[in-house]
Amino acid sequence: MAPLLFFIFLLLAPNSINGYTDPSDVSALNAMYQNLNSPGQLTKWSSTAGDPCADNWKGVTCSASRVTQINLSSLGVAGGIGFQLSSLTSVTDFDVSNNYLGNQIPYSLPPNLQRLNLAGCGYSGSLPYSISQMTSLKFLNVARNQLSGQLPDMFGQLSALNTMDLSSNLFTGDLPESFSLLSSATDMYLQNNQFTGTIDVLANLPLKNLNVANNKFTGWVPSQLNNINLQKDGNSWNSGPAPPPPPGTPAAGGGGRNRQPSGNSPSTNGSGGDGKKSGVGGGAIAGIVISILVVGAIIAFVLLKKRYKKSSTDIEKSEDHSFPPVAPQPVEEMKAVQASSTVNTKTFETEDAIDLKPPPFDHHKSFDDDGFSAIPIVPKKVHVAPPDATSYSVADLQIATNSFSADNLIGEGSTGRVFRAEFEDGKVVAVKKIISSALSGAMSDDFIDMVSDVSRLRHPNITELIGYCSEHGQHLLVYEFFKNGSLYDFLHLTDEYSKPLIWNTRVKIALGAARALEYLHEVCSPSVIHRNIKSTNILLDLELNPHLSECGLASLVSDADQASGYSAPEVSMSGQYTIKSDVYSFGVTMLELLTGRKPFDSSRTRAEQSLVRWAAPQLHDMDALAKMVDPALKGLYPVKSLSRFADVIALCVQPEPEFRPAMSEVVEALVRLVQRANMSKRTVGIEQGRSGNQEFMS
Repeated sequence: MAPLLFFIFLLLAPNSINGYTDPSDVSALNAMYQNLNSPGQLTKWSSTAGDPCADNWKGVTCSASRVTQINLSSLGVAGGIGFQLSSLTSVTDFDVSNNYLGNQIPYSLPPNLQRLNLAGCGYSGSLPYSISQMTSLKFLNVARNQLSGQLPDMFGQLSALNTMDLSSNLFTGDLPESFSLLSSATDMYLQNNQFTGTIDVLANLPLKNLNVANNKFTGWVPSQLNNINLQKDGNSWNSGPAPPPPPGTPAAGGGGRNRQPSGNSPSTNGSGGDGKKSGVGGGAIAGIVISILVVGAIIAFVLLKKRYKKSSTDIEKSEDHSFPPVAPQPVEEMKAVQASSTVNTKTFETEDAIDLKPPPFDHHKSFDDDGFSAIPIVPKKVHVAPPDATSYSVADLQIATNSFSADNLIGEGSTGRVFRAEFEDGKVVAVKKIISSALSGAMSDDFIDMVSDVSRLRHPNITELIGYCSEHGQHLLVYEFFKNGSLYDFLHLTDEYSKPLIWNTRVKIALGAARALEYLHEVCSPSVIHRNIKSTNILLDLELNPHLSECGLASLVSDADQASGYSAPEVSMSGQYTIKSDVYSFGVTMLELLTGRKPFDSSRTRAEQSLVRWAAPQLHDMDALAKMVDPALKGLYPVKSLSRFADVIALCVQPEPEFRPAMSEVVEALVRLVQRANMSKRTVGIEQGRSGNQEFMS
């Protein structure tokens, strides 16, 4: 019996040691290989199936059946690394540095990384928010790229990070406050950027090596950083001793999260040689004096306001209704308050018979009870210019659009018209001219804030906001231009010269649009509800990759248009939008791709006017499904792929929102559909011949 067991063990040993690589890891590496244009440097890699662990794919390290490390550094590969890497849940080390990967860093990265190296890859844009969720990350290197804009405040959960290299990029703005939560950071490299502000947020970190050279930092170098390996040349540091810390601020190096600007001033601050202090320090005295002056000024202002309020009746009776000149006496009194370190309430007494002395302060009364409601202090909202968008003038855009001529009109929706614009340098963009009714009142004041939010949405399947215009009462948005137009154009405006979308292109479009929505719903924080998912808002580039437009403009979208056919039932009833109503609208768009029909078509019989109402009951009936397919496909599609596509649609257009899937589940289902599809040679068309095996992948 024992020899038999030993023999069985020998037979099974290779599989138990090498095993078959986890299917999700295989599919992710297959997609990565395709996106890298199947380079010969990646020996043994494959774009379909394969066994990375058992076959020792170049740069791939495994433990049992799971991929744990990917190291493709300096192999000269070019292209992209794909957007399916989040399924590589066992990968802890990911290094693709010093290759030609360009474009944006994909948001979908292995989620449990401890080391991430994307240095020298030619990336632009900003850091993806997915990095903020990598709580195990210890090493992050994105140096020597073209990353730009202000760093998102997303580092609060990266308490394990000990080395971060952001050097030699184009980052701007102040360091995010969440840097102060990098409690394990020992090595930080921020040199050769355009950072501004102070470096106070770094004061209490356990840093050993810090390089902030060649930026635009100002202020004082915190004294806590004077005893580390610090490189700081090429900034505009303040000279001389730093100002004293505010009252109550712990001393430098006292631990905790409190930070203070400090410099090279003596640590004794004028105290005795033993370093001890007696009495009230200079900082405390300054704080007390400032507090007294502020309180005195407020009291003076309140009392003066009461005096003028009393005299308003006499002013109204006067023939001259202009505001009377301010009496000189209160002004002199105010000067006295400003010059004194104590407040003498007698100086506020005037010739009026009314006693203007402030009553004793009752700690149980509200400020309103004491008359403070007469001078509400409302902080003025500051509208910060979008960091990653260009500001255009109305004149610039008028010239580029030929005064917004009808010849340049390329689209029109509920929020405004879209025009083709061409600048003198030949650059072509799309300009959305927002109608005044969509931006009325206070909303107009928030336009810049909205633009800032939209400009931060970065995803390969989302239309990029290039610039904006806000002057003379006009509000315009400038986007990248897509010559192929929208998905609606391809599905519903075809003519005898048009080439219909083949099946695998339709699947690719659905998958790319799903990934864009997944990013808005599940990657952005807080989640972004689109509210206007439809085929006219899915634009196609020259490779027929989808780009979702109108993202971040939910506040401009009016109430649901029930006749459009895209609105979820709950939206039509209550007007309330959620991410699940976006999922429904996406399902309707998928139904458009499958049938080639419009969501609502009044030219059809009453039973077939509403696409969802007509199609939904038949989505699981293969015979009925075959009759529903877009005739333009001419039967060239895999039956299993069609059936699985219909299954996803059925989930998305369920009447009850709680039963609709999350977009990450939709993406996963569509990816599995692509992986399992056995495309027939009958589906090969002109588009496939041009795009090859990448036709399915966005």
